[in-house]
Amino acid sequence: PASFAQARIWLDERIRFDPDKPQIAIYNMPFVYRLQPDHTLSIKQLRHALHLTVDKHPSLHTSVIFDTEMNQLMQRVITRKDNYTDVFSIIETTHETDEQLNEILHDEKRNPQHFDPAQGL
Repeated sequence: PASFAQARIWLDERIRFDPDKPQIAIYNMPFVYRLQPDHTLSIKQLRHALHLTVDKHPSLHTSVIFDTEMNQLMQRVITRKDNYTDVFSIIETTHETDEQLNEILHDEKRNPQHFDPAQGL
């Protein structure tokens, strides 16, 4: 069964928001990393570090679904064998002005596709 905290969040989303579109972006926590002109970042190493973090913390790879047969909210810990190897999309963006950067950040912060409790990632 899902924890009381998971059940509260799940129920709150269905009460306060459109039940036909349960994905909302209120839990997104964007992280911005700005590279200096002479610095580099290995996407391969970043992806590896993200996978290690997700693997270490089960709450980051747990889905929450309502089981209609049991009439109960359930959680399921997703493992590597469930094939979640490509769950991170890393997009390189550039900007010329602070206004463009703020627009990118605004769009990403409100993107409901980043976190889906039903998928667990």
